[in-house]
Amino acid sequence: MAFPIFDLHCDTASMLCLRDVPGGVREALEVSEELMPGCGSSLVESSLHISVKAIGNMPWLQCFACFIPDTMDVEQAGELWRSVSTYLDAQAAEHPDALAAVRGADDARAALASGKLGIVKTIENARLFAADPAWIHRCAEDGVVMASLSWNAQGPLASGHDVEDAGLTPAGREAVRLMEEERMVLDVSHLNDACFAEVARMAQRPFIASHSNARAVCGHPRNLTDAQFCEIRDRGGLVGLNYYSGFLVDEAEGREPTYDDVLAHVEHWLDLGGERVVALGSDFDGCEPPSCLADASKLGAFQERLVEHFGGDITEAICGGNALRFFAEHAW
Repeated sequence: MAFPIFDLHCDTASMLCLRDVPGGVREALEVSEELMPGCGSSLVESSLHISVKAIGNMPWLQCFACFIPDTMDVEQAGELWRSVSTYLDAQAAEHPDALAAVRGADDARAALASGKLGIVKTIENARLFAADPAWIHRCAEDGVVMASLSWNAQGPLASGHDVEDAGLTPAGREAVRLMEEERMVLDVSHLNDACFAEVARMAQRPFIASHSNARAVCGHPRNLTDAQFCEIRDRGGLVGLNYYSGFLVDEAEGREPTYDDVLAHVEHWLDLGGERVVALGSDFDGCEPPSCLADASKLGAFQERLVEHFGGDITEAICGGNALRFFAEHAW
């Protein structure tokens, strides 16, 4: 029997609704026509990494991020969020037998029990919060359970690793405060080390790295140091395993990652006491995964490898149990 999945990050919804976003916003995304999905716009039948078809019978909750690129201004970011949120709501309404909107722990458990794909709303690079802090309350009311403050570049709230020495902006610090008031979980994936340290000093609630790996195993700066992982651990947070090949093995090795490479990150974190911390954060449809994790259909085989190495209890916790417990306690 498959263990339930609760995946903390993907860009699938942003990809599928590209044709429906306002023209000016689509131009700001700088997405060429040939990159527009040719597979239609349904989460049920899509040929992207995640769809009901790819998931099959596996119980599955998915955080669908609205990905906002660094090139987009704060006003356009708000328009993009409306498009992605509307798309997700419409999908749940149009396919009630296959999809379920998740706004709380009861919704999550019901979706898993019924075999539906549970839709959890999140935002990656929530620069719209800099345009008007009231966006945080609006998004929380609309079901957003988690948001990150940056992508790769220096932004209006925080900075990614393109600018190593830049910290949170005043708007970013205010966003952290207001997000905590709304019980909206802060996602620290993509923050540079300076911003991470500042968040650790000011945050009052547990936070998550939704899609980051172990820097000790693969030295990419997007991955977490051991000290950062332990900070998240000690606060009761989560770290989601990212399937991107470039975060699994060092680029200099020039090879495709294997299951053993993926498991090395998990094992390292477990050695740091991460039994209740490690989760899944695939970054599906936002990255190039290795063939062993090419899409959602590969998760059954991956679970078998996890069971072989770590046993059933740890596998169940990593695949979904840790994430479901965290959100039930700290967000919903």
